[in-house]
Amino acid sequence: MPQKARISLTGTDARKVDSVCRQIREISQKTGVEMAGPIPLPTKRLRVPVRKGPDGGGTSTIDHWEMRIHKRLIDLAADERALRQVMRIQVPDGVNIEIVLKG
Repeated sequence: MPQKARISLTGTDARKVDSVCRQIREISQKTGVEMAGPIPLPTKRLRVPVRKGPDGGGTSTIDHWEMRIHKRLIDLAADERALRQVMRIQVPDGVNIEIVLKG
């Protein structure tokens, strides 16, 4: 069974995550490496309710703040040339990339 690299991308801005996915797809097409994905995983929504008033008096009005975390999975055949090029990608701020080799 050939070895594969599983690349997981997480970030708060979906456009940045998708741009990194596009760069990985271009690398796989240039090197002729087999690629599966990007597979969009469910978006995590972190919600924080915050009270507007500074003290306990008056009506209780609440703001809701939300941060969304977008995830993508890519499976790539573990070719040395392709993985070196993937490591050289300029990853924007707010995007985390994790590469795990599976055998």
